[in-house]
Amino acid sequence: MRGELGTVSTDRAPAAIGPYSQAKTAGGFLFASGQIAIDPATGEMNGNDIKTQAAQVMANVGAILDEAGLTEADVVRTCCYLADINDFAAFNEVYGEFFKSKPARSCVAVRSLPKGALCEVEITAFAG
Repeated sequence: MRGELGTVSTDRAPAAIGPYSQAKTAGGFLFASGQIAIDPATGEMNGNDIKTQAAQVMANVGAILDEAGLTEADVVRTCCYLADINDFAAFNEVYGEFFKSKPARSCVAVRSLPKGALCEVEITAFAG
């Protein structure tokens, strides 16, 4: 039996820059696409340092969660991508301020990210 699927979209987070959705819901879970530091008001990258970009990423994640009626406490897993592993500690400072619930996480360095972003975060949340 197939469960109900849904799409979450908000103008308080950046529009998708490709053929994907901001987030999908299925079986009580929210699966959000990776968020980079695009300011949804301008469509431009916000900041050129890891802390500024990470803060914008968390704001984008928060907007998607809010649109779905969820909070950071509902997030069960994150996947974090850094353009430079040397930004790990500074990224963690901002990440830890947002994710007080300490979801399960992967965090890896990658060769590059879309639009020259310094970090990207995707989430899975449980709505119950």
